[in-house]
Amino acid sequence: MANRLIGRLPKVGIRPVIDGREEGVRESLEVQTMNMAKAAVKLIEENLRFPGGEKVECVIADSTIGGVAEAALCADKFDREGVGVSLTITPCWCYGTEVMDTNPSIPKAVWGFNGTERPGAVYLAAALAGYAQKGLPAFGIYGRDVQDAGDETIPEDVKEKVLRFVKSALAVAQMKGKTYLSLGYTSMGIAGSMVNPDFFQEYLGMRTEFVDMVEIKRRIDEDIFDKAEYEKALAWTKANVTEGDDYNRKNQSDRKRKDWEWETVVKMTLIFRDLMIGNPKLKEAGFGEEALGKNAIAGGFQGQRQWTDYYPNGDFAETILNTSFDWNGIREAFVFATENDSLNAVPMLFGHLLTNTAQIFSDVRTYWSPEAVKRVTGKELTGLAKDGIIHLINSGSTTMDATAQQTDAEGNSVMKPFWEITKEEADKCLENTKFCPAIKEYFRGGGFSSQFKTKGSMPVTMSRVNIIKGLGPVLQIAEGYTVELESDVHDVLDKRTNPTWPTTWFVPKLSGNGAFKDVYSVMANWGANHGAISYGHIGADLITLASMLRIPVSMHNVDEDKVFRPSAWSAFGENKEGADYRACENFGPLYK
Repeated sequence: MANRLIGRLPKVGIRPVIDGREEGVRESLEVQTMNMAKAAVKLIEENLRFPGGEKVECVIADSTIGGVAEAALCADKFDREGVGVSLTITPCWCYGTEVMDTNPSIPKAVWGFNGTERPGAVYLAAALAGYAQKGLPAFGIYGRDVQDAGDETIPEDVKEKVLRFVKSALAVAQMKGKTYLSLGYTSMGIAGSMVNPDFFQEYLGMRTEFVDMVEIKRRIDEDIFDKAEYEKALAWTKANVTEGDDYNRKNQSDRKRKDWEWETVVKMTLIFRDLMIGNPKLKEAGFGEEALGKNAIAGGFQGQRQWTDYYPNGDFAETILNTSFDWNGIREAFVFATENDSLNAVPMLFGHLLTNTAQIFSDVRTYWSPEAVKRVTGKELTGLAKDGIIHLINSGSTTMDATAQQTDAEGNSVMKPFWEITKEEADKCLENTKFCPAIKEYFRGGGFSSQFKTKGSMPVTMSRVNIIKGLGPVLQIAEGYTVELESDVHDVLDKRTNPTWPTTWFVPKLSGNGAFKDVYSVMANWGANHGAISYGHIGADLITLASMLRIPVSMHNVDEDKVFRPSAWSAFGENKEGADYRACENFGPLYK
């Protein structure tokens, strides 16, 4: 397991702050305060890992922080150590602004111990007031129940908030300074593929790099890829990848052409990856510049139409990159968008950084009402699907992890971090996927589209970023479940769209109100043609992350008691969602 991007992985900084009055007060609190810090470290390091599998590392200040000088010493240490997340903890009163963290670009939280012997909660309130007044939004963590001074356990509600804050803040820190790689530019007039450098720079701290698709052709023609790996990849593909039925009624490619297309799409996969993260093998072959890559944490391929009218499509490459394995074995999935839809790549990246799992890219294609399903199939929807379903389907970036062939200890279908996936599970994902010759009406240059259906019922979260003129970026969130339809029902519905593409049937959780009044309303309120789908109900984590980046949430179905934003948000009105918009506008993008 190794970080494949340039730059150190961010560390979590723990700031134990204390009442600075010596000759009795400070001395009586030193052990308790440091033990709180150590407990926080243990909680974080035992529960969180990076998407590459590396363990999260915490750094504690060299001493408790009782005033400005010690706060400065701590800031200096954190700077040297590469700290990207700041968690201040205390069981007692401290000198408000004197001990605070004033770094404006690092997400910060304060955990004030709820005890009666010393007023940690009083300091928490004073500190949060100072952070708000200085325009440095901070998260307040305060346990619901009073604890005794000697109680070193962390209550469950505090654990939940600490981990949610740190997980989201680490996502912020991992994006900073990395790249979104745009291979080509706008696909078929899709607004999300009109990559906006200002959005990436100001909200995510990321750079954008643009590479014309002719560079892919150049690397194919001039053999600028690892030839040994190409032979290995092609052999693996021939041995393990099943070619599906050719649904082209006219103009089917002959075997010679299809074999050339397979060779080409394998080369495209290598080249896309090398453009993202580089490849030292290229330097050995004399291509030093090409060996460097673009340090891309996410990317996308325009494809349609200038490339796909002439050359094989990117479906195979996109699928393999977004999957947790390839010819080299099981490894961290990439984040790579079909049609270069950068605004769908962003929530895919959010989901990947929050869950460490592969992400699903889909068209949010069709709402099927129970009545419509019965009309065309003669069958009634039941169970989770009884109120209607949304058809999620895409020819390219739907990861093979979404076949749902991975299981937990109870045998439930899941999507796992790569280090938990077994070879047998990876093989099952492959066995349950076919790659059909691309439909020539869409892809004149050919290629191969992944074909499967998602098994079982998995908790998932669909999300999407949209940019609104005059408002800026907003995030949509819909928690729900995948559902598996009876085969005869699935076949009828699936073939009405495109049987060569992979299908996930999605049912959102309903509240009976607003955008979640019913399944139809979720579809009708979705802001674009694509959605990013992550395993698990991670809506609360996405809300916390969005608030750190100052991206308001336009719709969600997360329980209100799970919504966790900086404490300053409460000053912008009682309605949490309206307050979110006003706070994000007031504080502005994190990096502007």
